[in-house]
Amino acid sequence: MNFERIQEKLEILADAAKYDVSCSSSGGNRKNKGGLGNSHASGICHTYTEDGRCVSLLKILLTNHCIYDCAYCVSRKTNDVKRAAFTVEEVVDLTISFYRRNYIEGLFLSSGIFKDSDTTMERLVRVAKKLRLEHNFNGYIHLKSIPGASDELMKEAGLYADRLSVNIEIPTEKGLKLLAPDKSHSEMIKPMTFVKNELVLYKEEKKIFRKVPRFAPAGQSTQMIVGATNETDLKIIKVADHFYRNFNMKRVYYSGYVPVLEDSRLPSIHSQVPMQRENRLYQADWLMRFYGFEATEILDPEQPFLDLEVDPKLAWALRHREQFPVNINTASKEMILRIPGIGTKSAGKILMARKFQKLGMDQLRKMGVAVNRAKYFVEFDSSNVFSKFIDDQNLRKILLSGMTSKYQNPFSQQLTLF
Repeated sequence: MNFERIQEKLEILADAAKYDVSCSSSGGNRKNKGGLGNSHASGICHTYTEDGRCVSLLKILLTNHCIYDCAYCVSRKTNDVKRAAFTVEEVVDLTISFYRRNYIEGLFLSSGIFKDSDTTMERLVRVAKKLRLEHNFNGYIHLKSIPGASDELMKEAGLYADRLSVNIEIPTEKGLKLLAPDKSHSEMIKPMTFVKNELVLYKEEKKIFRKVPRFAPAGQSTQMIVGATNETDLKIIKVADHFYRNFNMKRVYYSGYVPVLEDSRLPSIHSQVPMQRENRLYQADWLMRFYGFEATEILDPEQPFLDLEVDPKLAWALRHREQFPVNINTASKEMILRIPGIGTKSAGKILMARKFQKLGMDQLRKMGVAVNRAKYFVEFDSSNVFSKFIDDQNLRKILLSGMTSKYQNPFSQQLTLF
């Protein structure tokens, strides 16, 4: 093995893969039965888990050669960049070698499309199959599905990968046609539909047969590029809501467009999508998935962009002050979840604790509620001096003055969820 050449390939193909953020996962629980690795329920990702544990994966492209010329992609065929390609055996050897050195806990494998979709997908499947069957690797594997690949290959991919994903890339068909005229959303949606149907079929068969081959146990995900075209935040979260409702999507990821190429169809090379906008989209996504919000509640045609100063739930509360203050001791779970500063875990604690005692501000603080925000929107059986500010025209300013954040730079690479 030429280690210098492998190192060069790794640098090129790992760098090209960094623009894909949809590599984190949850829900994989493949058990180790005497082989290598273990895919835990907490998931394998390229970030921090909820319990603070830092996990890592080998995140690479099989190749950055591509037959397409997508304006937003650094690997587009007309872009003058170094090209490289791994063989199936090289990816397998790297994964096993990195795992044994405790560098990684899993593999995220994507690829540029070379020759055609089936040829590319077949190579990706061979990597996963070889890891599972020949090396008995039980760690997390995430494969990027290639639009246009056959159902047979998608079926095989789901049998060996923990998660499958197809990036929708640009939120609207019009925007996609502008920047990637050779692609279409219908071609991207086809493998999503197949995966959704196979997941449903697996659940039904599992009810009848004890031993059914598992299919993509961590589900499927997708990713949208934000800011490469002029879609509003309302349009973006409506598209995400569509995928959650109709494709049983596990996650939709949002990636702020990173200017890498000069092109008249794209924003200026010197412009940059604020990370704050990306963060707000994730917060809106969380509201739809866990807080019972509809996309049309979060934004509307008169206000199609998310507020960069306050999070979407606080923005909603400020627009609907007539629904506040909320009595924390009697309100429904649905309404408690809409109080700024109260998350899903603290809402559960409130519902449990109020069965045994009347709750006040001190109890909320002990439960982890962000009382600096919540105190203006709640009331108790005893008086709450802060609730009188709910009708104050300056409430927004009062809230902003009391909110401190270490994330002052809107282009910061890490932002809080709520």
